[in-house]
Amino acid sequence: MFHFRAKKNPSVPSYDYNPEKERAVIRASICTGEKVAGFKNKATGEFHEIMLIRSQSELEAFAKTFNLDHVDTEY
Repeated sequence: MFHFRAKKNPSVPSYDYNPEKERAVIRASICTGEKVAGFKNKATGEFHEIMLIRSQSELEAFAKTFNLDHVDTEY
């Protein structure tokens, strides 16, 4: 009667990351604890959101996708 599609695992979207102009950042909320991974422009401070981080494995997937050794955290 009802046919539901299985949800696929969310993957990290493609983004053209330029380490000379941007740095990897995790934006974390002090109140809710929500974390969002993305890239912050060094010159303008503009943040480009890539993905929501709900677990350590998602953070590792983000770092692996963009070949990052370190990701800063901002509150």
